[in-house]
Amino acid sequence: MNTTTKETVIGVWPTLVYRDGQAALKFLTEGLGFTLVASYPGEAEGSIAHSELAWPAGGGVMVSSLDRNKEPNEFDKLADQIASVYLVCDDPDALWPRVMAAGATVVREMREEDYGSRGFSVADPEGNVWSIGTYRGEIGALSTGGQQ
Repeated sequence: MNTTTKETVIGVWPTLVYRDGQAALKFLTEGLGFTLVASYPGEAEGSIAHSELAWPAGGGVMVSSLDRNKEPNEFDKLADQIASVYLVCDDPDALWPRVMAAGATVVREMREEDYGSRGFSVADPEGNVWSIGTYRGEIGALSTGGQQ
């Protein structure tokens, strides 16, 4: 029997630093539907040095908490900056009540876009914006021989 293993390589990882990393992981998994793949504790109790979360449609994000190290470093300032991440989702209507129940704040109500997407945007409890929609982008057409 001949078996082939295909390795998936994620080449882009949005990285977010949260003041409360545990609350962020809860929001991202229970609210948005990410799957926690790896999580390593930081130096402070309950802190996150590094975590990886997979998105069901592909890709993922890395999350850490501000208190992961005893000494501040150059990435700590990310906790004070608002990030914006777009997530592809086949059924944003089904995700809407789940993410709202998890404590999201509406940035943009559910709507149809002129480019064919249906989706919405919310802010997580620390203000990062998560846009969820059916638009898959044009990169897929490049890898399948389609035109841009």
